[in-house]
Amino acid sequence: MAASSPSTEAETKPFSVLFVCLGNICRSPAAEGVFRDLVKKRGLDSKFKIDSAGTIDYHEGNQADPRMRAASKRRGIEITSLSRPIRLPDFRDFDLILAMDNQNRDDIIEAFNRWKFREPLPEDAHKKVKLMCSYCKDHDETEVPDPYYGGPQGFEKVLDLLEDACESLLDSILAENKHILDS
Repeated sequence: MAASSPSTEAETKPFSVLFVCLGNICRSPAAEGVFRDLVKKRGLDSKFKIDSAGTIDYHEGNQADPRMRAASKRRGIEITSLSRPIRLPDFRDFDLILAMDNQNRDDIIEAFNRWKFREPLPEDAHKKVKLMCSYCKDHDETEVPDPYYGGPQGFEKVLDLLEDACESLLDSILAENKHILDS
């Protein structure tokens, strides 16, 4: 049997997206759920690897905040992930890492700069880190606000931003990686 060429492997490997917030119990699991739902509705489940993480491990192993799960469920979106912290392999394993706010992005880059001396990481892995709201088309916010200490309207606002950003994010990924649709 002939070995597959590197370009063929790259074309069949699912495009991987990691969403990151502080504790991985509100914004990033919601982003994971919204994006997963969107990908599924377009019939692209097998073309993507989707996950979420936090910049801290305080909530590791916990389900998402019940208020975020309830707000998502009202929109028909299930959040089933368990909290985990970002890890060194994430910089190798994910094509795109989306931070919910500037502090998250700074913490992710700081982790990259600390970890790149422990194990070889792609030199440009920090370029994978983008702000979630940079994909928003219908909202002007630059960050997805943390709803944890607020009321129900904060969770709804987060979902509004994430639905806007995820739609544009998926369109952007598909436009830049046409092989996803071809395979």
